[in-house]
Amino acid sequence: MNPLSSCGIDPMSVMTHPGLSGLWIWVIFMSCVSIGIMIFWQQSGTYSQRRWLLWTSGGLPAWLKTPWLLLSLRFIVVFLFVLVIISGLWGTPVPEHNLATVLTWNIWWAGLILVIFLLGNIWCSVCPWDSLASWFVGGRLWKRGSMANRLNLKVPKIFRNIWPALLMFIGLTWLELGIGITTSPKYTAWLAVFMFVFVVISLILFERKAFCRYFCPVGRTIGCYAQLAPVALRPIEPSRCISCNTLECYYGNESTDPCPTALVMGNLKQNTYCTGCALCVRSCPHSNVSWELRPLAQEAITVNRPRLDEAGFIVILVALTTFHGVTMMPFWEGWMIAIGDLIGDKTRQQLWSFSIGLVIFTSIPVLIYALFIGMIPRGDFKRDLMDLAYSLTPLALCYHLAHNMNHLLREGGGVLQVLLDPLGWNITPLTLLERHVRQLPVLSDQTLYALQSGLMILAFGLSMRIFRRRAFLAGFSGWQYVPVGGVIVLIMVMNVWLLSQPMVMRM
Repeated sequence: MNPLSSCGIDPMSVMTHPGLSGLWIWVIFMSCVSIGIMIFWQQSGTYSQRRWLLWTSGGLPAWLKTPWLLLSLRFIVVFLFVLVIISGLWGTPVPEHNLATVLTWNIWWAGLILVIFLLGNIWCSVCPWDSLASWFVGGRLWKRGSMANRLNLKVPKIFRNIWPALLMFIGLTWLELGIGITTSPKYTAWLAVFMFVFVVISLILFERKAFCRYFCPVGRTIGCYAQLAPVALRPIEPSRCISCNTLECYYGNESTDPCPTALVMGNLKQNTYCTGCALCVRSCPHSNVSWELRPLAQEAITVNRPRLDEAGFIVILVALTTFHGVTMMPFWEGWMIAIGDLIGDKTRQQLWSFSIGLVIFTSIPVLIYALFIGMIPRGDFKRDLMDLAYSLTPLALCYHLAHNMNHLLREGGGVLQVLLDPLGWNITPLTLLERHVRQLPVLSDQTLYALQSGLMILAFGLSMRIFRRRAFLAGFSGWQYVPVGGVIVLIMVMNVWLLSQPMVMRM
């Protein structure tokens, strides 16, 4: 259903963003054909891992090691988080005039993907859910938290994977698009409160930060996308970690908490579970930890440790990002009405109809991927199913970012107004003319289209590079490349088609 229907807004009066023109689609098509030919023409037997350490001796400088910089950023984010809750519970119910909905969905949720694309998992280091919960349970702002209020139990084995986070992400999608939480300040505020309570309970019950490692839908999405990011925390000299006997990066020390997701810096090769908190920077007695720069997607290309839960998360993430785009299409409302008539769903929100649509549109890409993997003339279905899923990550990230650019650049114009008046008292809903003015992009239409097209071309190139390398290492040859290459092309065509359609404004 149309996300605005739940607020009683007539879908026929909803403004839409224009889609990519035929010229830009042609540019994407020709670029992808050229890139595909070039990648498969090149040899994939060797791949040189490059990195540029920002600090090569003595680790990070003292001003970056101090907790005050990170603590100041956390205070700012926590302040905005609390303001979102206050605004949502006691402010105007008009979503475009309430800080809770504008800041959460038009700025944070849309801009988060851009932050991941540029800075990897940096958001987790200032996450307000974790900051508030850690202060509340641990009783300290920056030193090692007290264990007096914690049971420190082991997480049950059945939950020691990221399937719980995936289920929560699907649930968040259902709330966002089905219930219409993005257009309800009160529901947005209650979601923020619920997530905070969930983190507190997890911190009290389990060892380390189990919520961050296993349950957080945002953190695990960030971890999935951060494999492509150009920045990461890594050891300066890995050989020095081998001779380290204290492993303070893992256990912490008297003043610094242990790694929240139980990672050892000397063995760290993936961003997937790193939260970017930099505790290892402060605890390492050898000053052997630094931020590094590396080429986009280098981690996904070179790290070859596939897991079924990670692969499943990636494939369903691709499906959910595509589903988000479909629900923003003007025809989606008609589809929901048709399903509702078929099953007798006459409720205003048509939750049964939406739930059916969610299951269908989430299942189709998963089934297509599994079917095409099964077409590979090899006897290692499970291994290929897991290993080659990582090649789909750029398609999800770049489409997610291209889609969110419309929300961020066209619908983020009201953020200054809501910051000045976060509760939005005595303000009426925007008129159609005001909505039209608000949707004018910060950049010109052609500049925005160029950025979106560039992201689609980048997605295809990175996906093909990851697939080519992983398939080569798995011993693929000849026609064995075709099935998964076909999946990448199909998803690419679908995403470009969605970007070419007019998209309904969120508010």
